[in-house]
Amino acid sequence: MDFSPPHSLAKKWDYKYAQTTPGDFVPPAWVLKQHGPQLPLKGKGLDLACGLGGNARFMAQCGLTVDAWDISDIALTQLNNYAAVNRLSITPTLCDFEQMLFPYQQYDVIVVSKYLNRALFSQIEQALKPGGKLFIQTFLAPVQNNAPSNPSFYLNSGELNHAFPSLTTEIYGEGFLKESNTLSAHRYAWYIGHKLT
Repeated sequence: MDFSPPHSLAKKWDYKYAQTTPGDFVPPAWVLKQHGPQLPLKGKGLDLACGLGGNARFMAQCGLTVDAWDISDIALTQLNNYAAVNRLSITPTLCDFEQMLFPYQQYDVIVVSKYLNRALFSQIEQALKPGGKLFIQTFLAPVQNNAPSNPSFYLNSGELNHAFPSLTTEIYGEGFLKESNTLSAHRYAWYIGHKLT
């Protein structure tokens, strides 16, 4: 399936990812790497707004079959090439999340990092299978330097604990996390929720 994105936003992200070097290490979100043992040994994962797919790569290396959704064709092409060379079970898909309906109860794990669209929260919940887990890590308000300038892209303190009514909070935290390959750090909130039924 191909949910083609609007051109302006797609071009913005294509330009960003065109500046990267294919083959460079792409780290997973801290919350996913730190709590990797929480992942199931098999099943289906979704890396939502995946970019170059650091989370997708990590999940696939842990044995999951992974869907990777993003608005940037350039990012998805790099991820697809990486998956092919390394024989990882990753299916990149070009998506505009605001123009699609998420599949119902399809995923054992959903990971969202450095992306926030509150309008999608209920769809994310419904896309998780019973027993599934949601990993989220994104920027914590107020607006920070070298991070998104739009306040809407920042979580409020404690917000994730109440954002997903059908999930039970297993892990929640807030604080500074160092960005990989740089000396900078940003304030993040991170969350792992479990869909019991």
